Amino acid sequence: MNKIFLVIIPLLFLVFSCDKKAITEMNESEHKHEEVYYTCAMHPQIKEKAPGKCPICHMNLTKVVKSKTEQEVKKVAPTKKWACENYPDVTSDVEGPCPLDGTPMILVSNHESASSIVAKLKLQKSTLAHFSPSFFPVTKMVMNKKIRLLGTVLQSEDKESSIPARVGGRVEKVYIKSTGSFVKSGAPVIEIYSPKLITAGEEYLIAKRSFQKSATKEFREMIKQSEQRLQLWGIKPQQYEEWFKRGEVPKSITLFSEATGIVRKKNATVGKYFQEGQNFFELSDLSEVWVEMDVYEHDAGLVEMGQVATLAFTSIPGEKVEGEIDFISPVLSLQSRTLKIRTTIKNTQGKLKPGMLADAIVDIKFKGMPLVVPRSAVIDTGRRKVVWLKVSDSEFQAKEIESGLESEGYIEVKSGLEEGEEVVVDGNFLLDAQAQLFGGYVDFGGQL
Repeated sequence: MNKIFLVIIPLLFLVFSCDKKAITEMNESEHKHEEVYYTCAMHPQIKEKAPGKCPICHMNLTKVVKSKTEQEVKKVAPTKKWACENYPDVTSDVEGPCPLDGTPMILVSNHESASSIVAKLKLQKSTLAHFSPSFFPVTKMVMNKKIRLLGTVLQSEDKESSIPARVGGRVEKVYIKSTGSFVKSGAPVIEIYSPKLITAGEEYLIAKRSFQKSATKEFREMIKQSEQRLQLWGIKPQQYEEWFKRGEVPKSITLFSEATGIVRKKNATVGKYFQEGQNFFELSDLSEVWVEMDVYEHDAGLVEMGQVATLAFTSIPGEKVEGEIDFISPVLSLQSRTLKIRTTIKNTQGKLKPGMLADAIVDIKFKGMPLVVPRSAVIDTGRRKVVWLKVSDSEFQAKEIESGLESEGYIEVKSGLEEGEEVVVDGNFLLDAQAQLFGGYVDFGGQL
């Protein structure tokens, strides 16, 4: 019995020594795969080998223990994607003709520039217990955007007209009293004394009387020429026919408007002489008006001819009018950094007055179905845009993306992500802070 006991004791001692050595070697191996450094919570670019204070803010440095396996950063293989110009949903990984219409396919994404994984992070169980992020799968979506603009009602230059002096003379009477007066086509506007017009009228009377005495071809031609001359000078047939009945041409001859509109400029006054071609009045027809809007520079590239603008006017509550954009200025205003666009709308009831303000909404419909993520999922550092992706329940990685258009809370992803990948929406800033504090970011000194 004593012999057996003496044999067992050395064996137990030997086994215990081997286990202790194995545990020691395992711990040493684990430590070899760990990186220990001290960093500042406010300045994560500071990394020291020993405890101390931050040289910038003088706060105590925080100890960080990180597995080297967590420090590996993989690069996504460069990929390119082509799409049919007329059928953007048809894509290919190789360049070539479109299979639908044969046209050359265009490059729509190039992952070489912004598709690298820039950070990896693995959260501890204690952190995960208080971390409840939400996720969004990268998906394709039809993007629309509503641009809100301020507009102003203007007179339509297409509807501007004038009442000109077709023959020189002196104004004897003015029927239109002031600017802003409404003038209807065919209404009398002024009476004029014009020796040239009176002479033409007397020539008509002579030709008419001569034709009554001798109905020859020559007198008929004289009458025709006289009538044409009087009509070109704004005299109506019933006027010169009335002259013939009376047997004389009046010294003061009435002229009539040939346009309808609001008087925006009144030049005619009693006693004023006018030469041929000068305007007695200038009119604006407000049956159609312009609504001019200012588009900010960052939205200027989105507006196109034919897009619909929905207009609401402060002076006409409850009413909305739609009009198509029919003018886009080719020049950006240097003072306001805005681009002027315009729509023409009907104003048959005359409710809209030049100078009125309008609230406008232009509905922008984008072509195709691009990849999108929520705007809140994107961290914009000023130098680049980063999103956090879910790898597992405790592992996350950050990717740099190339973004495009923004609309209604979503942002277009031109490159950097693939459809179906899950991005972190709520909680991405916590991951970003953890990565900066514990050195998750690479190639930038631990910072974005």
